[in-house]
Amino acid sequence: MKIEVLGTGCKSCENLYQAVMKAVAEIGSDKNIVVEKVGDIVYFTKMGVFMTPGLVIDGTVISSGKSMSADQIALKIKERL
Repeated sequence: MKIEVLGTGCKSCENLYQAVMKAVAEIGSDKNIVVEKVGDIVYFTKMGVFMTPGLVIDGTVISSGKSMSADQIALKIKERL
């Protein structure tokens, strides 16, 4: 599974990244989950994310323009495992 946090480095983007890392840690590292920060604005628009932060799981935009809690993110990850 590939999780991408789309953002330019703002506080909200960093908070979302930290929440993703917490969710992944709670789920366990045995699930082969790769987390990547993406700062390429051209990629954001290609994915349809016009407000950051954005959360993408396996190529599907999960959220845009808002932060999510670690619990909310863990639920989205589990739905896709």
